[in-house]
Amino acid sequence: MAATSARASTSSRSSKTAAAASARQLAEIRRVAELLKQVSDPTRLQVLLLLSEKERNVTELCADLGTQSQPAVSHHLALLRHGRLIEPRRSGKHNYYALTEGGRELARVVETIVD
Repeated sequence: MAATSARASTSSRSSKTAAAASARQLAEIRRVAELLKQVSDPTRLQVLLLLSEKERNVTELCADLGTQSQPAVSHHLALLRHGRLIEPRRSGKHNYYALTEGGRELARVVETIVD
């Protein structure tokens, strides 16, 4: 009887451990899906790649992107910042944007696909 009880207890723990691992994996998949949504727009993807070269301010990004207005670029930066892919650094009148570690990882993945 005790052996049956011990097996049931072990089985229950294994099921709970597997369920917890599955829940963590699902949470990670959702997090990655959200990151991919952040760069699903071609302009945001371009911004990510530009920032992988060096930090830039909005004016520099507008010039590098060519056809994007300052409000449009600022909007894309806000979305990338919200997704924790970039972070601002204030210097005088300007905010300079750089990739976070997550942004650098994503940029590396994108660069392997684009090249």
